[in-house]
Amino acid sequence: MNPYKKLAAALDNRMSVHASSAVAGMPAELGTITAGGLKLDRFKHEISDYYVADWMAKLLLPAFTISGTVTGLSSSNAPVTGEGAFTFSESEVDDVRIAFQSGLKAGDRVLAIPVHDGNDAVILCKVVK
Repeated sequence: MNPYKKLAAALDNRMSVHASSAVAGMPAELGTITAGGLKLDRFKHEISDYYVADWMAKLLLPAFTISGTVTGLSSSNAPVTGEGAFTFSESEVDDVRIAFQSGLKAGDRVLAIPVHDGNDAVILCKVVK
């Protein structure tokens, strides 16, 4: 057997065990954003005032090139227009806020954790199939 496959299988097994214990006791469940709030699949009442997780991340951008059109620039007070390629170097941006709350709309499926005896919920993320 390939030793790398054995290592990958062992790592996968250990990560699964750690992930299971990390979320044990957290009753995460699916819900749907409605016009008036959040409706969890296993809770009969709509939650009108819910929380949304605030995620901070480091954004890693690979080097890439984009072709496009340049307009609105001037050189020696003469307008500059034309086509060109714009090349960007690899870069990292710290403390990027992922504000997906503004993108949530009625009908979106979300993963949430009920809190305060089910009276409130914290939306962790939007889920798609």
